[in-house]
Amino acid sequence: MDLRTHDAYDAQDGCGAAGHPARRAFATEAVHAGREDLAAQGLHAAPLDLSTTYPSFDSRGEAARLDAFAADGAELTGMPVYARLGNPTVARFETALARLEGTESAVAFASGMAALSAVLLARNALGLRHVVAVRPLYGCSDHLLTAGLLGSEVTWVDPAGVADALRPDTGLVLVESPANPTLAEIDLRAVAHACGSVPLLVDNTFATPVLQRPAGQGARLVLHSATKYLGGHGDVMGGVVACDEELARRLRQVRFATGGVLHPLAGYLLLRGLSTLPVRVRAASATAAELARRLAADPRVARVHYPRIGGAMIAFEVHGDPHAVIAGVRLITPAVSLGSVDTLIQHPASISHRIVDATDRRDAGVSDRLLRLSVGLEDVEDLWADLEGALGAGRAGGGTRPKEAARR
Repeated sequence: MDLRTHDAYDAQDGCGAAGHPARRAFATEAVHAGREDLAAQGLHAAPLDLSTTYPSFDSRGEAARLDAFAADGAELTGMPVYARLGNPTVARFETALARLEGTESAVAFASGMAALSAVLLARNALGLRHVVAVRPLYGCSDHLLTAGLLGSEVTWVDPAGVADALRPDTGLVLVESPANPTLAEIDLRAVAHACGSVPLLVDNTFATPVLQRPAGQGARLVLHSATKYLGGHGDVMGGVVACDEELARRLRQVRFATGGVLHPLAGYLLLRGLSTLPVRVRAASATAAELARRLAADPRVARVHYPRIGGAMIAFEVHGDPHAVIAGVRLITPAVSLGSVDTLIQHPASISHRIVDATDRRDAGVSDRLLRLSVGLEDVEDLWADLEGALGAGRAGGGTRPKEAARR
């Protein structure tokens, strides 16, 4: 696993960010993107603007600006108007994330599910209600599509079946790679080619732009549950879609109409989280790779899933009782979510993917003995000692059958 992925790249590639150096290391971008104007203002830390409304003495001018936004969804220039239309602190986070993902724009929302909902609503508004999707996805994403809660119709396919599933009313192809929770990986370039003119949305929550930039592989939309690695400390909720400006304009209009805005404090924390994103992801990934190796050698573990791209997520199936393993941890926290500085473990079939039909869940590789581990920044020996004790607690009914390879 090469943890130096994307250390250097063209900061202007696809971003339209004129005036920035032709090449800057990814770590430098993570620290400085969205903050370049601060020194000229006599500031060091980004300001937090909590205003919900702003003074406006030119009502004719405001009417013209609002008419323009209603027509094309372009970002408002000049002074802000109302927090549902945009916020300066949130805009800094959006600018930074777009630069890290290599897209023209990014639009932030109150959660990852709010972000996905906005994409579906934007496509539905054009009469493009059909979605082609590949399992597994995050359980709530799966449920949103399957239940048709926003009027969408979904066709589930293997990656090789994307092209054949497209219809005249297909508005989106949706994949997650590495996937939640099995960490299955998809050839994004091949899927993007199969999509033709239909936009490909890649959920990049697990990989982050540190390990993978889907826009460079043909995706038009890149989704993040910003609650996870982008925030990184388990104390902020948000979602964001990085995309081209044409799609971003539609998403801003949906956000304004539905009110799924990101709170400014969340925008501030997410911008701060980006500055340490490369350090956190690389450190946690190194620990995860070592834990995956040890789990693969443990006779109490039936199978380990760890992606070729690397990362800080591990999924593993046990011979014994997975619920006893959950109950047996002491240092590791048994909890949903992921991407925090502390290590979390959960049983997807009981929690994150419980909402998915049991047969669909198992067909997607989410077995009842699968556990998902989000590795944090603790010392690897302390984490392994905790896992060993928990695996011992779950050993009842287990065996010593040979396991499959650790990498998929």
